Amino acid sequence: MNVYDFDNTIYRGDSSIDFWLFCLKHCPGIVLLLPYQFWMAFLYKLKIVEKVKFKEAFFSFLKMLPDAEKSVCIFWDKNQNKIKEWYVKQQKEDDLVISASPLFLLEEICKRVGIKRLIATDVDIKSGSFRSPNCYGEEKVKRFRLEYPDENVNGFYSDSLSDRNMAEIAQNAFIVKGDSINPWKWE
Repeated sequence: MNVYDFDNTIYRGDSSIDFWLFCLKHCPGIVLLLPYQFWMAFLYKLKIVEKVKFKEAFFSFLKMLPDAEKSVCIFWDKNQNKIKEWYVKQQKEDDLVISASPLFLLEEICKRVGIKRLIATDVDIKSGSFRSPNCYGEEKVKRFRLEYPDENVNGFYSDSLSDRNMAEIAQNAFIVKGDSINPWKWE
């Protein structure tokens, strides 16, 4: 099986930020949360709050959406074209996407493009609260091994060196920058 990170790997951009910008345009009242979100980002940068608390503050805008599920569908109507062409050309039936992005956001796009396997962070679509650990770094390997204990990773693709743990369990690993795919450098 080939395993792919999502944001900036097979999707051109960061889907969580793009979704927030989309929601800001269609539900401008969420701008009222900016001071809180910036404050939590500041505290995260100072290492006073953990990443999950910062991300929960970021996703707190979900509480203000009249119909978050509908917003996700409309968002992907407008952004499905940001799935990278190189991925579409090499896509296989048993591909897996593993991402720190919210499950509620990625389920729809994976269904639309025919990706049947998905591991992501379980974030409550109504509140922005995390219902699982953030699927990042070592957590990706833990979640992969839990769901696919007997599977081998033929190829792993990511834009981020923070995915080194997943790259280490793959037979072949690749770093993605834009549309450029290069072998992982093990320095």
